[in-house]
Amino acid sequence: MPPKSAAETRAILKKLERQHPNADTELHYRNAYELLVATILSAQCTDERVNQVTPALFARYPNAAVLAKATTSELEPQIQSTGFFRAKSKSLAGMAAAVVARHGGEVPAEMEALTKLPGVGRKTANVVLGHALGVPGLPVDRHVLRVSNRIGIAKGDDPVVVEQQLGHALPSDKWIVASDTLILHGRRICKPKPLCDRCFVNEDCLHYRKAVAPARKRR
Repeated sequence: MPPKSAAETRAILKKLERQHPNADTELHYRNAYELLVATILSAQCTDERVNQVTPALFARYPNAAVLAKATTSELEPQIQSTGFFRAKSKSLAGMAAAVVARHGGEVPAEMEALTKLPGVGRKTANVVLGHALGVPGLPVDRHVLRVSNRIGIAKGDDPVVVEQQLGHALPSDKWIVASDTLILHGRRICKPKPLCDRCFVNEDCLHYRKAVAPARKRR
């Protein structure tokens, strides 16, 4: 169980939403297929870099049917700058082929079907579900793990466990904005070396109260 109650978690998220209004994914996309491709490319890569690569990629491969015909050797130089390009090219080609073969070329709107696609884990599936397909999803990445554990609204280093804890505390229609808000907070404020003085919830944060504030008093 997380240290904070569900009510406390909801109140903390409201404060963080005020600090990061209109939080949304920073990946550029126009449909579920494009978001799925972009999210696969975003592994160990910045969204900014992915957004530099995807316009030309989407122009050349506008849907899963076209992408499914691409070879990994064709894809690799186009996505090289995103890192891990060999593995990602295999994931993209495999994902597209599976979408065509199993789902008629349309990205499925179910977690189980999505996670059976090559290169698609639960986090990626939640991103696509929540942002592009109108299905409640709560993506948990390294930022969500770090921020939620520090504050005390979740406890554990297993993304599935943290997803369940946050999901139980929040209404499903708030899942995707909660994830986006925590991600932005982790990127901008609650970094590995946190900027606690800029944080709207430092008085609610277990890490701040237990580690940061006492250290400052001793100075």
